[in-house]
Amino acid sequence: MAVATSRTAKVTLPTDEQILITREFDAPRQLVYRAWTTPELVKRWWHANRGEVTVAEIDLRVGGKWRYVAVADDGTEVGFHGEYREIVPNERLVSTEIYEGLPEGVSEEDAATLNTATFTEANGRTIVTILVQAGSKISRDAIIDSGMEAGLQDALDLAEQVARSLR
Repeated sequence: MAVATSRTAKVTLPTDEQILITREFDAPRQLVYRAWTTPELVKRWWHANRGEVTVAEIDLRVGGKWRYVAVADDGTEVGFHGEYREIVPNERLVSTEIYEGLPEGVSEEDAATLNTATFTEANGRTIVTILVQAGSKISRDAIIDSGMEAGLQDALDLAEQVARSLR
């Protein structure tokens, strides 16, 4: 199903090590947060219309782990995992994120980002801001150069659709 929305994410680079993503959702924040933190719901949007999510594990507690794996339409498997550092239900999630296909010689510690997602509601709509803190400009630029923005835009369009479906 195609998603048509004018509420696309804005991606900026505030510092040499940061990516800032801002997007408005036409849904209350508790529904957006639920779409973000419920494995069955994450499976409905994280694939970004590029395959199928085969793993969505979420242990939603400080110190808890998360892991998402998708199989792309061409059969390529893509996985990410991390650990929750801070959780304020319906308001804020802070977690690490590590790509599971790192090139040889690149450590998880060097490649990990610290992601802070903030959910702010006004008049039944939610602004989600995601601050991605990379360890270096090289890491940040590698993320940008990976084509992440196109997938991100599509995934967030689907996340909005999922959140709206929960009304």
